[in-house]
Amino acid sequence: MAQALSASFPTREAVDFVIVGSGAAGGIIAKELSTASFSVVLLEQGPYLQAADFKHDEWGYEHNSDLMWGAHHGHPQTFRRSESDTAKLVEFALGYAHNVGGSSVHFSGNFWRLREIDFIEASVRGPIAGTNFVDWPISYDELEPYYTKVDWEIGVSGLQGSWDPPRSRDYPCPPMPVKSPGVLLERAAKKLGYTAYPAPVAILSQPYNGRPACIHCGFCNGYGCEVNAKSSSMVSMIPLALASGNCELRTACTVFRIDTNQAGRATEVVYWEADGTEQAQRANAVVLCANGAETPRLLFLSESDRFPDGLGNSSGMVGKNLMFNGWCQVAGLFDEPVNAFKSIPATRVVHDFYTLDENLGFYGGGGIDSRHPFGGLPMATASSGGLFGGPSWGSEYKQNLQQEFSHTAAFEGHTTSLPLASNNVTLDPDLKDKWGRPALRTTYMDHPDDMATMNYFMQRSLELMDAAGAIQKVGFYGEEGSDWAVHLLGTCRMGNDPGTSVVDKFNRSHDVPNLFMCDGSSMVTSGRGQPTMTIMALAFRAADNIIAAAGRGEI
Repeated sequence: MAQALSASFPTREAVDFVIVGSGAAGGIIAKELSTASFSVVLLEQGPYLQAADFKHDEWGYEHNSDLMWGAHHGHPQTFRRSESDTAKLVEFALGYAHNVGGSSVHFSGNFWRLREIDFIEASVRGPIAGTNFVDWPISYDELEPYYTKVDWEIGVSGLQGSWDPPRSRDYPCPPMPVKSPGVLLERAAKKLGYTAYPAPVAILSQPYNGRPACIHCGFCNGYGCEVNAKSSSMVSMIPLALASGNCELRTACTVFRIDTNQAGRATEVVYWEADGTEQAQRANAVVLCANGAETPRLLFLSESDRFPDGLGNSSGMVGKNLMFNGWCQVAGLFDEPVNAFKSIPATRVVHDFYTLDENLGFYGGGGIDSRHPFGGLPMATASSGGLFGGPSWGSEYKQNLQQEFSHTAAFEGHTTSLPLASNNVTLDPDLKDKWGRPALRTTYMDHPDDMATMNYFMQRSLELMDAAGAIQKVGFYGEEGSDWAVHLLGTCRMGNDPGTSVVDKFNRSHDVPNLFMCDGSSMVTSGRGQPTMTIMALAFRAADNIIAAAGRGEI
């Protein structure tokens, strides 16, 4: 049997809500609904890991994909650049963790809010040919109270200042201590007339809500936290949901279909337990929080005579408008040790380029933060073969790697990604996963404006690295197009028009009145590279509106 925790509900009696996925959004909605006295079954396909289960195992996490299951775990994916190409088998193009808490367990913790411009940018900027670039159906002001709720209920460290968008309350924890790459970025920014400020992060700088402060172990990005200082939904929300007595968490449960009745309402969620036993949990309403890849897949798999193109897909927009966020990296070598491998990934960020001047001839914007070129990981550094030339083996190679590991810093750009119908998640017609479901197929090529933005940010990062005093530098960006990402956005976008969106501004399906979707798929634009805080804010807001709709008898 699947692992049942806290409350226990019979499958053949309808609970108020079944939530699929326990990640950044699912954990929040489970907590909000269960503490509001609704009966909730939370289904997660992975295990419920605890702090003691996380290790400094670079081989296991980076090479065996112990958290992000891939092809050798029975979860293959395919990738292609365009619909005219043949999709090729890949370990994964859509990266996400399979465990309670989802990718909030292994994320870097960078917690940038969107800003006022993000929600109205299409109107301000104007249409962009060949894209589905539109305004959000909500404003920053509508979401701001929920951003603040994320700060205080999840646990965010930062420093309020003129660099922030408007906020109604200060951060609950002071900023994390600055590390050497942050000092270098701050000094370089000052020389060039920019402002580097303390990066807001979902990592505790001091004890908060019964959890300890960060121990600065250095194994953060891509790793679970061994002391629960990282503010994942696993440690901040799930325990509260279970303690309510109204939430049952079922792990090792792989959902493959949502059944609907003749009236077109969701009635049950069908899933496999770990041993292949098929189960079906009846529900009065269903909330999909499975991420920007798994949510559209589940909708496609739930097609029926009433919903021939997939559940909730009368608009034809399910799976489309996939956005990854753009990126660039500039690594610099310094005379003195930098030791960028220590502590959390980033402690300073520059947002002077949040919105780029239209006169540049392309749309975009983003931020630049400071890190280690390889996440502070020894094996990743070694496998690079050396950033700055030299032999690829022997004693000199080893000496160069030793020097690079401790003497390098990176300035990384995180940028916008335009929504395109041609960038999408669909079902592979040929390849199956371990359960016999069609594998996820990704079709993706960055828009020319996204490529231009990445290059622009690389050029600014090169200038910053010169100002920081690097003796050598090298820059990279996705000039051949991105072929994988962990930001899976836009595939079930929200909007007021049922013909061009999948959910309304309250994350409710336009087609199925008791079906809700809230995760990265809901996002209308990509933001500037760090979407998790917005996903969590949307989850708190969606939960409020679900509770209100239930109170009105609409669910």
